[in-house]
Amino acid sequence: MSIPRFLLLGLAASFTTGLKAEDKLVQESTVRVMTYNALHGGTKRGQPLSQSAKMIELAKADIVGLQEIGNNVPKLANLLGWNHSGPFITRYEIVEELPDSAKRNSDGMKVKLPSGQEAYVFNLHLPHGPYQPFQLLGLTAGYRVYPKIDTEAEAIAGANKTRARFIARLFKRINALSDQEAPIFVVGDFNEPSYLDWTEAAAKAGRHPMKVEFPTSLTMAKAGFTDAYRTVHPDEMAKPGFTWTTLKKADDPTIHYDRIDYVYFRGKGVKVTAAKVIGENKENGDIVVSPYPSDHRAVVTTFSLAKKIPQK
Repeated sequence: MSIPRFLLLGLAASFTTGLKAEDKLVQESTVRVMTYNALHGGTKRGQPLSQSAKMIELAKADIVGLQEIGNNVPKLANLLGWNHSGPFITRYEIVEELPDSAKRNSDGMKVKLPSGQEAYVFNLHLPHGPYQPFQLLGLTAGYRVYPKIDTEAEAIAGANKTRARFIARLFKRINALSDQEAPIFVVGDFNEPSYLDWTEAAAKAGRHPMKVEFPTSLTMAKAGFTDAYRTVHPDEMAKPGFTWTTLKKADDPTIHYDRIDYVYFRGKGVKVTAAKVIGENKENGDIVVSPYPSDHRAVVTTFSLAKKIPQK
């Protein structure tokens, strides 16, 4: 039985963003993108690398951006039977490697999706110190002690000084891409909370000491990138999505839970449909892996991609 064309167009519109009304739609494909800080090679907590592979399989990920994985990328890829490039492993064909000329903090690649579309993926691991939440709270958690700060303005200035140059370098690379409408994913451990989480509501509830419009997440938004997790879960109080840390309980006075691991996206016809945290227990993860191999919880996000049907 054939489906009427007007129904096909209506279904296409229900999951498509960024397409003009006159475009003819659609071929839909799904891709799952994951970010995972593996903690010094993925074996630091006494777990074999196969435990990280198990995480990725349970998440049903297609593309994984890794931080702190060291030289274990090929080993992890081999465990899964996947391809790898820089800090990435993927079940997809890698069309092109996009290394950072500065050889620090970010890498990229272009992959070919099953639909035939090509997508760009960039991975970030931004500096962890000074870490402004600790400065505001007077915490160290075993890290170097940085000067205490007391205001939102100081937190913003410190975050910009610590990380802004790396974001600027990322945008320089993205702006040089030949296809600005292609799907672009930016994943990583940003080592900075989001302005979408450190809100007035969170401050009034006592979750955070104050509202802070953290600049890295705000800069990403202004550049047209969308925070996948917070799009699926817009209520920061109901779904905090904490990714750091698994090593201590949330009520431990020496630590402060935060969401610092992200999947951002941009591109014509790209829509996020699901976002899950992978963690050590049901309290802190939508997908549970035990024993958990890292101090960071991973994040896996599902996207639908609408592809324009060529005009005949």
